[in-house]
Amino acid sequence: MGHHFELHKDIELAATPEQVWAAITTGPGIDSWFMGRSQVEPREGGRTSLTMAGHVGEATVTAWEPGKRFANRTEPGPDGSFMAIEYLIEGREQGGTVLRLVQSGVLGDNWETEYEAMQTGWNMYLGSLAAYLAHFPGQAGTPVTAFRPEAGRPEQVWAAVADAIGIAGPITEGAKARLTIDGRPPVEGVVDLAGLPTYVGVRTDDALYRFLHSGTERGNVLVLGHHIFTADKDSSRTEQAWQNWVNTLPIG
Repeated sequence: MGHHFELHKDIELAATPEQVWAAITTGPGIDSWFMGRSQVEPREGGRTSLTMAGHVGEATVTAWEPGKRFANRTEPGPDGSFMAIEYLIEGREQGGTVLRLVQSGVLGDNWETEYEAMQTGWNMYLGSLAAYLAHFPGQAGTPVTAFRPEAGRPEQVWAAVADAIGIAGPITEGAKARLTIDGRPPVEGVVDLAGLPTYVGVRTDDALYRFLHSGTERGNVLVLGHHIFTADKDSSRTEQAWQNWVNTLPIG
């Protein structure tokens, strides 16, 4: 038996409505803050796609009002489940933009776990959207994704991540972080998202690094969802380096 749901999120963004529109309705814009790789056919009735871990999810654009409203919806599955997302953009006279998100649909039997994951996940992704618009406006980020299933319980994983990014003690926003990968020189950054026990974000001069733990009910998966803003577009090599990093991260 499917379970109907509706989720609401609002966020104030230091960007113009036009910048927000580009970030949520174009493939390069979405790739700069959201998961996986996206494509959008820019019209009502057009198709969208999200590719991640070899899986492609598609939807139909149900609203296309440039600078104001964008929405899409998946086709119902055999069990009746579907997802619909609507973004509403509202410019402010004193500058900035308010983005309102409504996600609705029908979830399956494990709906409570799925709903909680979406609630928390949107906090991270909208936080990444805000960071992207504030620090990398107009740039196209290269998404980098890596997974480690059965990585360990949340407290084990975050202790290992804290050690790897050079933080002693609790991970808090504003803490300085130091990242090293694949024998390259360390890069310096700052923790800009601390949504423990689910996610941690580190911002550097040229990247948004995102670390996500799925929770014990979802397989204790450690997910890396980074966005790199450099001229180096060899994403497959960079992705493999981060996959090696997460595979070899010592977790007690």
